Formats: sequence, C-alpha cells, structure tokens
Amino acid sequence: MLVLIVLLAAWLVFRAIGAAGVHILASWQHSALYALAAIFVFTATAHFNKMKHDLAQMIPSSFPRPLLIVYITGVLELLGSAGLVLPQFRRLAGICLMALLVGMFVANVNAAKRGVTLRGKLPTPLWLRTPMRFCLLRYSGGQLASKRHYAS
Repeated sequence: MLVLIVLLAAWLVFRAIGAAGVHILASWQHSALYALAAIFVFTATAHFNKMKHDLAQMIPSSFPRPLLIVYITGVLELLGSAGLVLPQFRRLAGICLMALLVGMFVANVNAAKRGVTLRGKLPTPLWLRTPMRFCLLRYSGGQLASKRHYAS
C-alpha cells in the first residue's frame, strides 16, 4: 500500500512542478512517467537495505541464491527507472520492466502462501497487490511500449 501512496504522491508533486513551468512535466502523462521511474527507485532501495533479507525469503526455495536474485532485481529496477526517463531507452525499459514485474510476481505469490513478513509485518495482501501489479504492468509495458505516447 505504501508503494501506491508514494506513486500517487510523486505523480502529484511532479505534476505540480510541471504546472510551475518545468516543461518536461507539463502533462499528466509525463508526470506519471517520472512518478513511475521514482517508484521503481523507491522499491529498488529495499533490495539493498535491511529489507533485502525479507525479500530473499519471498523467493521460492527452488531458486538458488535468493539474495543474489534480490540484488539483481534491484539493479534491474534501477536500470529500468533510468531507462524510463531517457527517451531513447523508454520503449525497451517499459518492456523489460513489464517482464520483471511478471517474474517478480512469482515471489509475491510464494510470500503470500508462506506468510512471509516484511519488517515484521505482513505485506499488502495478494488480493490488493495483484491489481496494483497489473496497473504497473499496463503502464510500464502497455503505454511505454508505444512511441506515440511519450515522444520527447
């Protein structure tokens, strides 16, 4: 739920900056694009702080070296975020982030089944996480994969 709050807050802040005269944030779409990039930076930080061990617990036991997977997915989120704000990489970043979100959903389902906690608390329930994930998927892959929406 925190991710959704941060996403919406970032979107509104970026849009306000756009309304104040920053051209690149002058539309709701561009503001949302930068908010999405910010949210991937926000979520990636968990892959490198104390939460990394909780995230490693989410990964199914059939995958070797879960902590390495956590680091790799964190780096991929950071690279995807950078790609979103660079017009020449935006399409590729959107497609790659979409694939990453689908792949990481396996860990979310596993965590829900096993009752894995994050910082000692249960994460956002899967019934709420799933639609949030699909919204991010739609935005990351669907609109960003289309060059016509975000030409700079």
